[in-house]
Amino acid sequence: MSLPEAPPPAPAAGSRAVVAMTKWGDRPHWTFAAVVLGSDHHGDWLGLPAGTTLERPGATYVAPTDQVVLVPAPGPDLDRAWVATFHGAGGPLEAYVDITTPPVWDGATLRAVDLDLDVLRGLTGRTWVDDEDEFAEHRVALAYPDDVCTLAVASCERVHALAAAGHPPYDGTTARAWLARL
Repeated sequence: MSLPEAPPPAPAAGSRAVVAMTKWGDRPHWTFAAVVLGSDHHGDWLGLPAGTTLERPGATYVAPTDQVVLVPAPGPDLDRAWVATFHGAGGPLEAYVDITTPPVWDGATLRAVDLDLDVLRGLTGRTWVDDEDEFAEHRVALAYPDDVCTLAVASCERVHALAAAGHPPYDGTTARAWLARL
């Protein structure tokens, strides 16, 4: 009997990293540079200072505030099918969580496939799911496999419930400590 392979580790704290998201079918999506801040039991934390440029085909976005990105810790796929961004003071939201395939480190590059669904937590704590229409359209047009759809929906429901209840790391406190490190 062989043991499952451990996922590749994040680069060392202080290292530069690239987040390279794609859409299904290996279509390019958001790409941006970040600095690895460190890890805790929630996962790996990356920092994006205000002014960081995020690019995707046809769009460029310059982060108006400091942000930290949380890459979930190793575990079952359902617990890892997302990437969360937490905004610093003055940001438009507290958290923006992309529902994705489980993210993986490829050297200093973080890779995941964005599966359209997003969980947003506003500054008042209101939490909602966005882009359900895009997911419904793409699951047919791009032929998402059934197991990917099942994982995306279950992950979205799980993240939404945790964020709505204010469980860490969606508690408004956990990310602040990492923003302070940035």
